Amino acid sequence: MDPDSAADPRKIIHVDMDAFYASVEQRDNPELRGKPLAVGGAAARGVVAAASYETRAFGVRSAMPSVTAKRKCPELIFVPPRFDVYRAVSAQIREVFAEHTDLIEPLSLDEAYLDVTQNRLNISSATTIAGMIRAKILLVTGLSASAGISYNKFLAKMASDQNKPNGQFVITPRHGPAFVESLPVKKFHGIGPATAAKMEALGIKTGADLKDRSLPFLQQHFGKSGRWYYQIARGIDERAVEPDRPRKSIGAEDTFAADIVDLDASIAELKPLVAKVWGYCEGKGIRGRTVTLKIKFADFQQITRSRTVAVPVERVDLEHLAADLLRSVFPVRKGIRLLGVTVSSLGDVSPPEQRQLRFQL
Repeated sequence: MDPDSAADPRKIIHVDMDAFYASVEQRDNPELRGKPLAVGGAAARGVVAAASYETRAFGVRSAMPSVTAKRKCPELIFVPPRFDVYRAVSAQIREVFAEHTDLIEPLSLDEAYLDVTQNRLNISSATTIAGMIRAKILLVTGLSASAGISYNKFLAKMASDQNKPNGQFVITPRHGPAFVESLPVKKFHGIGPATAAKMEALGIKTGADLKDRSLPFLQQHFGKSGRWYYQIARGIDERAVEPDRPRKSIGAEDTFAADIVDLDASIAELKPLVAKVWGYCEGKGIRGRTVTLKIKFADFQQITRSRTVAVPVERVDLEHLAADLLRSVFPVRKGIRLLGVTVSSLGDVSPPEQRQLRFQL
């Protein structure tokens, strides 16, 4: 919906918990409060699943190898994840959302979109509703949340980052296009470092620069994504909030600043991707039987390799399967610019007696 022509724009809230996993750990263990904390494994092959706000000054972030995080912050405290606890807290948060609307689209355990255009309490102000939700979450869970309020999902997501932690921000239809124009494209949700670098090489540094480019130009340089970039540069996002969308697959990918030709370096780049995919699987209590590796080469040729096993994979299986699929394409004759890992053939976590039949490598 074009905000300039919208007679009655939607009211969308994006709620994002603040450093969710780490905040739960600090809530439950007072000795961890105020200290740099990482949820994840401290071993050499470990990856940071989440980091507390106290780590930000050191440059520690989620998906970072644990050895790198420890080097950046020698005082960093690692705690193992407790996904059963995170799921229970997430259910409490979901109950708060449901007090206001049925149109809830969870993105993960700690964030969701809500459409409150029509809401249970007949409150006309989405800003008021967001404040009520954040206050109730704090009361029920002892945790803080941030919120973005706008007339579409893209801008609501962007707004929720503006006043973190424990804040909220509103982008109205009148101010939406100007807000987008003022931002660097590298700050746009969904535009990663490699795409941002490509845009900057084309002279596109801000939303205003992006808006100045024609649709044919963007489609020429960015393919199918070109239309999406053309729309968001104008503050347009027509996607509806979709409650409980069934997931067919769970994946993560990364585009590298420099092409990779070495096998060991490529396998190292798989670790944060596996960690991200596995974190979602654990958080949702689901598993999959099919592992797919996506490879995009320097010349943009793209290939995939998949393997399906008899029983749902656990994390160690996912790591080994992804690495084995990667080894199958080596040696490579051209550099790798992107790697992706996806798990599909999804289902709920099996009973314990079935999980003992884990795929053997």
